[in-house]
Amino acid sequence: MRYELDDLLTLMQVLRDPEQGCPWDIQQGWDSIVPHTLEEAYEVADAIERRAFDELPGELGDLLFQVVYYAQFGAEEQRFDFHDIVHTLTAKMLRRHPHVFPEGTLGSRRPPGVSAEELQTQQVNRRWESRKAEERAERAADAPSVLDDVPRTLPALSRAAKLSKRAARVGFDWPDAEGVVDKIREELAEVEQALAAGDTRHAQEEVGDLLFAVTNLARKLKADPEQCLRGTNAKFERRFRYVEHALNTAHRPLEKASLEEMETHWQAAKDQE
Repeated sequence: MRYELDDLLTLMQVLRDPEQGCPWDIQQGWDSIVPHTLEEAYEVADAIERRAFDELPGELGDLLFQVVYYAQFGAEEQRFDFHDIVHTLTAKMLRRHPHVFPEGTLGSRRPPGVSAEELQTQQVNRRWESRKAEERAERAADAPSVLDDVPRTLPALSRAAKLSKRAARVGFDWPDAEGVVDKIREELAEVEQALAAGDTRHAQEEVGDLLFAVTNLARKLKADPEQCLRGTNAKFERRFRYVEHALNTAHRPLEKASLEEMETHWQAAKDQE
């Protein structure tokens, strides 16, 4: 037997049933599920970056389960249900892809002989951004700002990248990457000044400014700062595990090893790579 989407929706209804359901699931609400949603999204990203495609169906299923959870909450409060989510998403994608669905219907197609590649032009990209801007304006007509709908729950690096990208669209940006590098040097100097003055709180604030500037450099290089940092995290973990293994092989407890010993093995790990 192969389960379908309707089976998943039924499963959630039963889990949330006050009499027949699971006590833990019954106790959950909008806010309590959000941390799980973020965690599941990161686990999907991790599986993709590790190319663990055998794990991906399970991780994507866990992420889909979060959507089903919110749909159930919405249905219980008579706000919306899963079918409303599907309808809203499909309608939005039809609006944003007039180059694929020219009549705005799921059955419409491009004229014969016109390839998708021919339509992936700056005009299409501008139309996409225009459509999104119209939707943002509709949602935030009472307080229009290019920053209005950047989610506050995003990881700080991702949110910094989105905020700066939105500002850049209206001209608030450095002309090139070199300008951002100069800003990084400026922010680093301010960190050093705060440290020299013994002002830890100010130094912390300046570190935030430094991180924001570095995030802008990643944007200028057309890189995702979250992915950049995840790559560095993986590299650090790989090299530090090498240090641990080398010390263990030499029967040298990590806690008793000197910084010089660890640095020697660290350099060896770098040389191996």
